[in-house]
Amino acid sequence: MAIREIVKIEDPILRKKSREVTEFNQKLHTLLEDMFETMYKADGCGLAAPQIGLLRRVIVVDCGKGKIEMINPKILEMHGEIGGVEGCLSVPGKHGHVMRAEKIKVEFYTRSGEKKVKVYREFEARALQHEIDHLDGILYIDRATKEFDD
Repeated sequence: MAIREIVKIEDPILRKKSREVTEFNQKLHTLLEDMFETMYKADGCGLAAPQIGLLRRVIVVDCGKGKIEMINPKILEMHGEIGGVEGCLSVPGKHGHVMRAEKIKVEFYTRSGEKKVKVYREFEARALQHEIDHLDGILYIDRATKEFDD
């Protein structure tokens, strides 16, 4: 496992669309472990592969209820709307108020290639929406209704 460098807002890779993962192998497992280690070291609760310079549809999240890892995630349903403050490891020193769905249903693959569908609520739903946005080159600042410095 290794800590990867987190790219910052100035890096154009953050604005590009990520490619789907087609190979579920040891290289992917290593990437997931590196992403968790990098996220924890940076004191974050989510990380998307583009944030470490890789245009792959891979995200990791841990909001205190355990590790979530998703390969090729797709939001199938969104319900409700709730505002909240978000920050981003790629946009240090800033936060913003963002409206997100309160509940989402997500289709994704596990590290072994198994397809799953799960429902997430509240903070986990917010974090997953934030990270899935990264896979399409969207940053929270694009959705923020109000921004402020730390």
